Amino acid sequence: MAVMHQTWVRDPRSGAYKLDVFREPHDGDTWICRRDGSIRLPYAALVRRTPEGLPYIAPEVALLFKARLQRDKDEGDLDKVLPLLDDSSRAWLAEALERVHPGHAWIKRVSP
Repeated sequence: MAVMHQTWVRDPRSGAYKLDVFREPHDGDTWICRRDGSIRLPYAALVRRTPEGLPYIAPEVALLFKARLQRDKDEGDLDKVLPLLDDSSRAWLAEALERVHPGHAWIKRVSP
C-alpha cells in the first residue's frame, strides 16, 4: 500500500470537509520534504505564527507544494505572496523549485 500523506476530516452530518491535514516525514525537530529528501527545515523555521498565535506553514514552503500543478489559483497565490517574501525566502524557494521541479517557470520569478 502507498504511504498516505494527507487526511481529510469531514463533518458526518453534511459531508463537508472541515480540516485537511498533511503528514510529512521528519527527523526529530526537522521537517523533510517528501518530494526531495534533501530539502529540510527545522520546525521552528517551517511553522510560523500569527500575532494571535495561530500556526501556519512558511509561505515559501506552501508555494513549493503549490508549484506542482500551476493552477490559476496557485498562480494567483504566487502573485499575492511573492512581494511579501524577503530575499532569503525567495532564494530558498528558487533553490527548492530547482531541485523538485527543474526548469519550472516560477524559478526566474522568485529568484532574488
